[in-house]
Formats: sequence, C-alpha cells, structure tokens
Amino acid sequence: MSERDWLRLACTPGVGATLGARLIERYGTPARILAAGDAAWRELGIPRAARDTLATPDNARVDEAERWLDRDDHHFITPEHPHYPAALGELVPPPSWLYALGDTELLTYPAIAIVGSRNPTTAGLEAAREFGAALAGAGLVVVSGLARGIDAAAHEGALSANGMTIAVCGTGLDRVYPAMHKDLAERIAASGLLLSEFGLGTQPARGNFPRRNRIIAGLCTATLVVEAARASGSLITARMASQAGRDVFALPGSIHNPLARGCHQLIRDGAKLVETTDHILEDIAGVLDGYRLIRSDSDDSGKNERDPRSSPAEDDDHATLLAAIGHAPARVDELVARTGWSADAVSSTLLILELQGRVLAGPGGAYTRASGG
Repeated sequence: MSERDWLRLACTPGVGATLGARLIERYGTPARILAAGDAAWRELGIPRAARDTLATPDNARVDEAERWLDRDDHHFITPEHPHYPAALGELVPPPSWLYALGDTELLTYPAIAIVGSRNPTTAGLEAAREFGAALAGAGLVVVSGLARGIDAAAHEGALSANGMTIAVCGTGLDRVYPAMHKDLAERIAASGLLLSEFGLGTQPARGNFPRRNRIIAGLCTATLVVEAARASGSLITARMASQAGRDVFALPGSIHNPLARGCHQLIRDGAKLVETTDHILEDIAGVLDGYRLIRSDSDDSGKNERDPRSSPAEDDDHATLLAAIGHAPARVDELVARTGWSADAVSSTLLILELQGRVLAGPGGAYTRASGG
C-alpha cells in the first residue's frame, strides 16, 4: 500500500485520530478514501476544508514529510507497520498513524508511564529519577511526555540506567517543546524513541496535550503518578489509563504538600499506593510473564537473545546475583543480605534475569536458577 497515500491523509488539516479512524473503518485503505469523492466525505461529516484538501492535496506538505522520512531513524507508523503497538489498537479510536524518531522496536517492549507535575518539589524530582532508573533497569520502557519537571526527570532516570525510554510529544517531531529540552530530546532519539501523532510543523497548543496523554496512557501496561495537583494533566492521563483497563499507581506524600493531593485523590479512587518499585514489579509480573512467553515463542532460534543494551558491568551484576541464588530457592530479603544490594536493585536484576529465562519465580516469592542459567 502506498505510503504517500497515507501521508496525504495524515497531512490533511482537520483529519485527526477520530476522523481518520472513521475513514479507515469505512473504506479500509487510504487509496479508497482518496477515491471516494466529496459526496461520500460529506456524508461522513468531514469538514469542508478537509474535503477540499483531500480533493486537491497539499503536495508540498506531503513532499516535506517524505523528505523528513528519508533520514535515518525517521519513521511513519501505520497499523500495517510491524512495530505498530497492539496496545494502541485497543483505544477508541486508535491512532491511524504516528511519526517516530529513533528505535521503533521499543514499541514492542512492555512499558510504564511516569507522569506528574511540571513544577515538582526536589523530593518529587528525585523520586521520578529513581523510579525511572529502577524500572528501566528492570527492562521496562519508561514513557513520558518530555514536559518540564517529573516527565523530564523520569526520562533522565531511564537514560542514566542505560535503559529504554519513549517521549510522546504534543508537537510535530521537527520541533522540541519545551525548547529547553532540546538536548534531552536528542539523547532520547539517539538511544530511545520520540513519538507523535502530530504532523510536521505542528506547534504546541493546549488541545494537543490531552491527545498526547491518551497515547501515553494507551501505550503502557501501567501509569505511575509522581506528585500532581488535584486539577492536572497527570490526573487526566491516569484516568485515561484506568479507562483503557491499565493499572494506575500513585506515590503518597505529605498531607501538607499540595502536589500530593492529586496522588491521594487517585488512591482514594482506586489507584494502587506504591512506595518502592517492588510494589509495581510484583503487581505487573503476570503481564511481564506473558510478554516473555510471546517473545520466546517468536524467537526463531528457540533461545532468548540477550538485550543488546546490556553492558559488561550489567553482565557482572547478573553473574553476581546468579551466584548468590546458588542451587536452592532464595527470597529477595536473603539475596539482599548475601549481596549487600538494595531490595530495588535485587528485584530489578531478578526481573531482567527472569525475562531472559535464567531464573524462575516460585511460591512464596522464592527464586531459583533455571536449568542452564
């Protein structure tokens, strides 16, 4: 199917996620949509300006998009793309296309969103970095929105752990918002992924960010909220995640901290209170087990390949923990005592080893080495 036809549709002003999904559902392919004609488009409720552009495409804008896509690591992702996230296909309506800059394979890994205030406390920033680093170190993709405050700290934490992170943007990917995060965006693009539903040239606008938050919530297995006021975009993201059937976690805080009130409200509404990454990893273990089985089944060699991001130091850590487990079942607290590591570090490394098929989780929270592990 012609990528240019998809780009003609994506570059049509007024055809966003909702109308795009309706058109695809009705006609099946962009080529059929473009051939349908004005009367059919009008019947579907397509605005006049969009109908005019569909009839007479803005070829200069489409050409610009094609030039952008000619560059390394620049991608246009439609439902036909092998890395189009199945999780986003569950949204109503699903995004019909996404622009991406970086490694699109990250869209196939289990992901967790970390969101929160743009003006957090120092403690909130530290918590976002720590959770970002620990969860990325556990093999999860850390997803956030590149905003000031908690978002940026979560991305930084993931990068500091040599982990995987995705920034979902509320602008076109040919610009960075806020501009102060240009360096951060470049580092994410180099080792992670920038993602946007918006076409090139799209400026930041208030209405863009709920759409961005919807992508964040839909993309992830779970969402963690770190510091949020009662009326904030982070709470909207959390509610979108809950409505999409995803887990929502929240960090509690002081009753005197206004930025803890949103998290406390979420907890009262049913979000899960967390204090350590263990609480999250234990809760989503079933999802991760299912992911591991899917990856194992899809491996043609029948063997789990080691993550190319792993470093010699990480391999040493894995060997240390495997040696500490020995040949009898061992619980996390026993491994903490044997290694001198923190509980978070032990749990994160155990999860990586479990995803690699090198350790097995047993009853009572005990772990054993897998045969050959």
